[in-house]
Amino acid sequence: MNIEQIRKDIPHYGNKIFFNSAGASLMPQSVVQKINYYLREEEKLGGYKVADLKENEINEFYNQASKLIGCEPRNIAFTHDATDAYIKALSSIHFQKGDVIITTNDDYSSNQIQFISLQKRFGIEIIRIKNLENGDLDIEDFQQLVEKHKPKLVAVTHVPTNSGLIQNVEAIGEICSKKQITFLVDACQSVGQLNVDVQKIKCDFLTTTGRKFLRGPRGTGFLFVSDRMLEKEYSPLLIDGGGATWTEKFDFEALPTARRFQTWEAPYALIIGFSEALRYANEIGIDNIKVRNQELMVRFRENLSNLSDVRVFDNGSKTCNILTFRKDGKSLEEIQKYLDSNNVFFSVSQKHWGLIDFKKKGIDWAIRLSPHYFNTIEEIDRASKIIAEL
Repeated sequence: MNIEQIRKDIPHYGNKIFFNSAGASLMPQSVVQKINYYLREEEKLGGYKVADLKENEINEFYNQASKLIGCEPRNIAFTHDATDAYIKALSSIHFQKGDVIITTNDDYSSNQIQFISLQKRFGIEIIRIKNLENGDLDIEDFQQLVEKHKPKLVAVTHVPTNSGLIQNVEAIGEICSKKQITFLVDACQSVGQLNVDVQKIKCDFLTTTGRKFLRGPRGTGFLFVSDRMLEKEYSPLLIDGGGATWTEKFDFEALPTARRFQTWEAPYALIIGFSEALRYANEIGIDNIKVRNQELMVRFRENLSNLSDVRVFDNGSKTCNILTFRKDGKSLEEIQKYLDSNNVFFSVSQKHWGLIDFKKKGIDWAIRLSPHYFNTIEEIDRASKIIAEL
């Protein structure tokens, strides 16, 4: 990994310490150039003409996305964000009163809200897998829940938004695969920083966004749909002319690929930029990115563990490039002001983003820091010193 070149590809980085890749990361300059180029072409020729001329480049998005997560281009649909992908996947499932969704205490808040909405509308039941003492999922409990409740859907967030916990989606996927249970994975915080392989996870749907660890533009994401779901003719409840053809007065035919989950209108300039971000990640290599990220986070967690007045809230036997903390005696406003004054970029995780988890931890907020492979050990140490001096 050529860190010097990678840093050069962020020409406006300056003297900041950018630790907010779990929010919206910094795009490589080639991503911005691709977007700007496409928009200039639209300015000259109009959107329809440019889309026709750049069809091959637009379709490269499906190649790059499928390469990244280990599937075929036919299994990929472009979406406007991860939640857009998640809603479309959920809408393809025919829920009825009494159906069960098994999920986790650490699932993303928007997903939990959608489950509750389904509960209110259709009378489904929501069951949550227990956590072990260390924060990991209790796989034994999950097996018992599957046997008892025969769920219509299992839904797990790979990495929660409010901590660095990595949930064991592979173990969950193995059980779901054997039982032929539909398995939906939110990989919004893991794709781009970890090796996410849908063949190993054995999921039916997987959702992610472009703006986080993939370093793409906002307003982009994708949905993976397994061949099993395609063969069973799963499609979004409100499908449009981009995903289906109107064939009879009261009938339509869905596309044979995951593109049935897309809408006809799309931001092609952003798709071109997202494709470049995917290509950039694939060229560096996700295994290289993962190793680099682990190196950074081992140093960061070791540094903060030496500070007696700093509490880190990331549970689990496996953690990643999200670190949440508070400092004793310091208010949220004080920490925010100090980090801002030292040009440290961060996010705040609030209680409503991880309600069950934060209630268990007895906190209502935490500072979230999320370095990525373009960061340096020097930045890790500088940030650690800033936190120590706070």
